[in-house]
This record gives sequence, structure tokens and C-alpha cells, in this order.
Amino acid sequence: MSIQFQHTIDLPQPPSQVFAVLDDVSQTPKWLVRCTGIEVLSPGPLAPGTKLRYSYREGGRAGTMDGQVTDRTPDENLLFSYDDKMMHVDVHFALAPNNSGTRLTHTIDITPKTFMAKLFSPLIRRALPKQTIDAMKSLRSLLSNLSHASV
Repeated sequence: MSIQFQHTIDLPQPPSQVFAVLDDVSQTPKWLVRCTGIEVLSPGPLAPGTKLRYSYREGGRAGTMDGQVTDRTPDENLLFSYDDKMMHVDVHFALAPNNSGTRLTHTIDITPKTFMAKLFSPLIRRALPKQTIDAMKSLRSLLSNLSHASV
């Protein structure tokens, strides 16, 4: 059984600016605390099928997940899928114009693959909302700083 959490925020920046930050995976560690980097393993710009390696630190444990871009519609939709031996994780961003800004819906769907991962499901289910909401607050702050820097 998967663990899912969805959070929607309204941002003052237009979808093109929000998408540009989400699409530039080198920016991810600036707004996602547990991410230490995302390496693009395929040549060229991000597109469906682009291979990625996500590096993270969770508590005292560091790890990596192999992934790929599974959907990418500029200014509207971005979906990443990641796997390691314990988990499959889908990370989805849906963007829609909202007045002069963007309504961003961020969905995380985690599927434990091993018995041990399934044992940790209650802890993951409890921590996921705070992690996701905190990440969106950090993204809002990063976008605000980038908007002020370009003025």
C-alpha cells in the first residue's frame, strides 16, 4: 500500500518562473532539506526518459535513488520517479495559473518495496506531511529571493 501526501500552495510568481526552478534540478537542494543533489545522467535538457540520480541525507543516513523524468509539460506538469531497493517514490508537481501567480500542487507517493520499508510506513506516513509542507515553504522563500534578485 502506498503512502501519499498532497499539498497545494499559491505563489505570486507566474507558472513559467515556478516551473523553471522545479525543472532546474540543481536548485532542488536549496528548497528540499533532505536532498544533497540530483545528478542528470542523460545528455540534453530534461525530458521524459531523462535518467537521474537523487542523493539524500535522512537523519544520519545518506543514500541515493535512481530515477527518471516520467512526464514534463513546461509550465504545467513535472513528474519524477525514483527507486532504490526499499522504496519507489513518485514526485509530482502540477502548476496552474492563479490570478497573476501560480497554484502549485505537490504530490508525493511512496511505495515501500521490502518488509523493512513496510515496517517503517507508519513513521513515513507521519513525517511526510511536515516534510512536504516545509519543502513548499522553502520553495516559496527561494522563489521570492530569486524574484527580488532579478528586480
